[in-house]
Amino acid sequence: MTHKQFGNKYIVRVAKGEELVKALKDFCRENDIKLGVISGLGAADKITLGLFKTKTKEYSPKEFLGDFELTSVLGNISRMNGEIYLHLHATISDEACQAFGGHLTSAVISGTFEGVIEKIDGEIGRKYNEDIGLNLYDF
Repeated sequence: MTHKQFGNKYIVRVAKGEELVKALKDFCRENDIKLGVISGLGAADKITLGLFKTKTKEYSPKEFLGDFELTSVLGNISRMNGEIYLHLHATISDEACQAFGGHLTSAVISGTFEGVIEKIDGEIGRKYNEDIGLNLYDF
């Protein structure tokens, strides 16, 4: 991943072959980003999206293989147990311009990813909420 910083914003590019979620986590760790937001777009050829089933409190993953546009990647950065915690969602589209979306678990970049990470001064942790089944902001 390459980047350029402007104040509290980082313009980032993830290269072909890199796994996006890992690259973003590593970047946040290396730049001491504990709280922030991420947005971006690009292309990937191996993507895992998920749907959180609220009744069973489980993620249902679906893998997409082939050429896909990452038409929108949005998310936030926080911490859980002292580690970087990314909560990312993505919308992708295929050759027929059909869109799919969900919780982004993984994406191997096939062309590039161009994004913006905005660092927010401060830190918010996360805590597992048993009733909901998710790691929620812990204010």
